[in-house]
Amino acid sequence: MRRVLLGVFVIFVVFMFPGYAGADDRVAKADSLMDQGGVDNLLKAGDLYAQASDANPKSYEAAWKASHAYREYCNVSKERNVSGWQDTCKKYGKVAMNYGEKAIALEPNKVEGNFWYGCSVGNYSDGVSILTALKEGLKDKTQSSFEKSYSIDKMYDNGGPIKALGRFWYVLPWPLNSKEKSLTYLREYQKLFPNDVEGQVFLGEVLMDTNNSDEARTVLQKASASNETYFSDWAKKLLSKM
Repeated sequence: MRRVLLGVFVIFVVFMFPGYAGADDRVAKADSLMDQGGVDNLLKAGDLYAQASDANPKSYEAAWKASHAYREYCNVSKERNVSGWQDTCKKYGKVAMNYGEKAIALEPNKVEGNFWYGCSVGNYSDGVSILTALKEGLKDKTQSSFEKSYSIDKMYDNGGPIKALGRFWYVLPWPLNSKEKSLTYLREYQKLFPNDVEGQVFLGEVLMDTNNSDEARTVLQKASASNETYFSDWAKKLLSKM
């Protein structure tokens, strides 16, 4: 009897909500593409999550995962210097922001939507410039999303909210930036994740700008030996300026 009732329910859902039936399938396919990695797969995953979100507007999972995938597509395109990466960041950073905002509206007190929204603003800024993003009023929203994700679960995505706040306070133009706040967060992150090369570069850059040259050199030399070319090259450029 239970199987009959379940079958009737499934038929009802498919008939009444034709888009919903395939939403979970799209999410599963997108999850697989995210695991595989690669620029093309990240874009395909973002599109599938977006389709699932549009088909089921109440799906928090589909919304935040769409934001995450499109953000990663922007980020990897930038780090691999893919042709037209700035246009990619401008276009898909904005799309990622939109799905992040959708996720926050659905579940304002969960970490994923807040965190990936903030990261998406960063990639959008890579495409349009930080000053343009500030003119669009994105500073306070980004700060709020990162601080919210930090308060909910600062260890999410291997301490992502800690590192993000550290970078956020550094890249803002004067007088909005705060090297002191940046250093506080990045030192916290370094203690928890001492081998993360991105965190090393971020910390090293702030240390240089706060006259902590010896410590900066130690951190950046470690980063320069990494096999993650994008960050090791960045570290080497900073070292050459010391």
